[in-house]
Amino acid sequence: MKVVISGGTGFVGKALTALLKDKGHDVIILTRGESKVQDGVQYVQWLTPTSSPATEIKQADAFVNLAGVSLNSGRWTDKRKFEIYDSRMQATITIAEIIEALDTKPEVLVNASAVGIYPTSTSAIYTESSSVIADDFLGQTVHDWERMAHRVERFGVRVATGRFGVILGRDEGALPMMALPYKMHVGGVVGSGEQWLSWVHVEDVARALYFAITTTDLKGPFNITAPQPLRMKEFSYVLSVILQESNWLPVPELPLKLALGEQSKLVLEGQHVLASKLEKHAFTFNYPTAYEALENIYG
Repeated sequence: MKVVISGGTGFVGKALTALLKDKGHDVIILTRGESKVQDGVQYVQWLTPTSSPATEIKQADAFVNLAGVSLNSGRWTDKRKFEIYDSRMQATITIAEIIEALDTKPEVLVNASAVGIYPTSTSAIYTESSSVIADDFLGQTVHDWERMAHRVERFGVRVATGRFGVILGRDEGALPMMALPYKMHVGGVVGSGEQWLSWVHVEDVARALYFAITTTDLKGPFNITAPQPLRMKEFSYVLSVILQESNWLPVPELPLKLALGEQSKLVLEGQHVLASKLEKHAFTFNYPTAYEALENIYG
């Protein structure tokens, strides 16, 4: 199988690339750099005025779109929010143009998404059947991103949009910043502690994306969150146990709001999200509990 990945050098992209190579598949990564072959992976230049990726790709079984400016790339100024939104729209438009130009269409496009499409709540439980959309920047961004991805359905391509929870990994994503206070011996619960954290190990994210590629009746939105979401106070406790550090110094909401502005929502508010579609299709998580995930990451 030949799989084309945009955002293939990012946090999730690297994990997916490693998984695909381990299973013996061919990987093409769309890059802003020069086209080349390195470590068994083909890199094809895109998003430049002179690049024509379709001529180099020619035929692919699947596309995975992970491209977009990171939500954790800085304070959400108006400029940063435009970059976050526009990078996702432009990358997805270009993916559609590449697919349109291919004589042989891929079977599937698996597009990244996020649980931020759901409103924050301390009481609601969200599954893929939940139709309510968050009335904020992140909710609108994710909603528009998914709609843009579905445009390739007109070419007969199956579309699945993986709504990521908070992805856990040792060196990238949100976890290093969450763990830093504990490593400095000043860790504690962030905000009220009642906010939900729908988390998932990065390896399970890669496995879920691969599962979506190969499961022909999986389409539309599907949540990628571990089976046991936790409230922040519970997650903080598990993290402190794994790191063998005290959990004694709470982090108040106000300083975080002042420091991060609107971006503080990522840690101060959350959603209780369940991966019902993956469960229905009998997908199993290697790390179903926070203890198992964090023990693997820091063990």
